[in-house]
Amino acid sequence: MEKRQSVWKFVPVGTVIGCAILVAMAFLPPMHLLTIIVALLVIGYTAIRYLVLLGDAEEKIRALKVPEKQNKVQPLGPSFQEVLRAVPDPVMIVSGHEPDDIAARRVIFANDAAQTVFHLRPDGGPLVGAIRVPEVLENVDEALFGGITGSVDFETSGGARDQFWRAFSAPLPMEKAHDGQRLALLVIRDETDARRMERMRADFLANASHELRTPLASITGFIETLRGPARDDEQARDRFLTIMGAQADRMGRLIADLLSLSRIEMSEHVPPSGEADLALAVRDVVDSLSVLAQQKGVRLRIDAPRPGLFPIIGDRDQILQVVQNLTDNALKYAPQGSEVSITVCFDVTLPQAMSLNDKQAAKLVLLRPDRNVHEYYARVTVRDEGPGIKREFLPRLAERFYRVEGQKSGDKLGTGLGLAIVKHIINRHRGGLVVESQGAMSAKEDDILERDGKVTALPQAPQKQVVTFTAFSAYFPQTRAFGSVEPPRLVTGTSTILKDAG
Repeated sequence: MEKRQSVWKFVPVGTVIGCAILVAMAFLPPMHLLTIIVALLVIGYTAIRYLVLLGDAEEKIRALKVPEKQNKVQPLGPSFQEVLRAVPDPVMIVSGHEPDDIAARRVIFANDAAQTVFHLRPDGGPLVGAIRVPEVLENVDEALFGGITGSVDFETSGGARDQFWRAFSAPLPMEKAHDGQRLALLVIRDETDARRMERMRADFLANASHELRTPLASITGFIETLRGPARDDEQARDRFLTIMGAQADRMGRLIADLLSLSRIEMSEHVPPSGEADLALAVRDVVDSLSVLAQQKGVRLRIDAPRPGLFPIIGDRDQILQVVQNLTDNALKYAPQGSEVSITVCFDVTLPQAMSLNDKQAAKLVLLRPDRNVHEYYARVTVRDEGPGIKREFLPRLAERFYRVEGQKSGDKLGTGLGLAIVKHIINRHRGGLVVESQGAMSAKEDDILERDGKVTALPQAPQKQVVTFTAFSAYFPQTRAFGSVEPPRLVTGTSTILKDAG
C-alpha cells in the first residue's frame, strides 16, 4: 500500500512534464503526429488518475454514512427499532408541534405490544385515539414541550376487569427539527398483577379478621363456660362441644373459600385458553350432590345435550366450581319435595342472554359480558322452587359475605362467598351472570298507597297463586356457533342417585 502511494505522488509532476513536452513539440512541424499521440496518452492517463481518486473518496463517504443509517447496537446486531419492537411493554414515540394543538400529537412509532394493547396501526396514529387519559396526555406534553421526565399511574376499565398501568415519558433530542417538531418517548407498564396482589392481601386480612371474629368469640365463650359453671354438667358439655365443632367447621369453610377467591382474583384478568365440556360438568356436579339432594328430599333434574358434543372456552375445574356453587345454593333454599332444575343450552346471543324469561319476575344482570368480543354463548341455568328473593336484595347478591335478610340463620350453612366466587370465575371467562327471582306477593308491599300523609289500603284484587322461584344463569363464550340442528338431549331426574341415561 505504501508503494502504491509513493508511485501516485509523482503523477502530478509527470502530467506537468508531459504538458511541457507537448508545447515544445508543437513548434516542430515534423513532430505533429507524435504530438497528437502523446497528448492523447497524457489526457487518458490524467483522466484515469482522477477517476481513481474520485472512487476512493466516494467509498470513504459511504463508509462514514453507513453507521448512521443502520443504527446498530453492535456491528452485527439488530437495529434499535428491532430492539424496541421486541420489548414486552408498550413503547411509543410521540411527535408534537404546538402546545395548544392537542390533536396534532401523533404516534410515529409503536412496537408490537403497543399495537396490540392500544389497537394502533404499524404506522401509528393520533395519540388521543389510543389513550384518552388526561393525566397521561399531560405527562406527554410535559416531556414534549417542557423537557421534563416523569411518570403517572392510571387505570382502565373493561367491565369488571380493571387494569392498572404506569406511564413513563421522557423527551427525545432531535438534530434537525422541522417546523418546530418535538419528540417524546412513552413507555407503559402493566402493574395489574402487583396491584391485585396488594389488594388481595389487604382484602384477605380484612375479611378474615372480620368473619373469623364471631366464631372465635363463640368458641372462647363456650370454653370459659366449660371451665367454669358447666365443668361437671355432661349434658351441657356435649351440647357446647357440638356447637364448638360447628363453629370450627365454619371457620374452616371461611378460610377455604377466602383462599379460593384470592386465587381466582389473582388470575382474573387472564382469560382461559383451553376447552371444557359444560354438559359433562353439570352431570358430574349432579352426581356428587345426589346424596345431599336425597337427604333433603329434593329432586334434581338435568336438561342438557349429551356430553362430548359442544366444547366451550373455559377452565374445567372452575366451571365445575360455578355449577356446584349454584346447585348447592339452590339445594339450601329448595323446600322438601320440590325440584331443582339445571338447564344447558348453546348458541345463545348476547341480546337473548339479557332478555327476561319470566315477565313477572324480578331480574338483574350481575355481570355483563363485554360487547363485540364473543358472538355466541353457552348458558347453564340453575332454578329452585324456594321462597324467592325480594327485588331490593338482588343487587347485593354477589357481594362478599352477603346473605339475604331472613336467611342468615337456621340450617342453611354457608359463608356468603359462594356467589362472589361464581362471579369472579365467570368474569375471568369473559362471560355473564343473571339472576331472576319471584317472591311471594304481600299486601303490605304492593297494595298500600300513601296519600295526604295517611296510609290507605288499595282495593283488594283477587289473589292468584304465585309460583316462587330463583334462577341463576351463567354464560360462557363458545369457540364457534354449533348450528341450529337440535342435538340429542339428556333429560333425567333423581331423588336418590342418578342413573345412566342411555
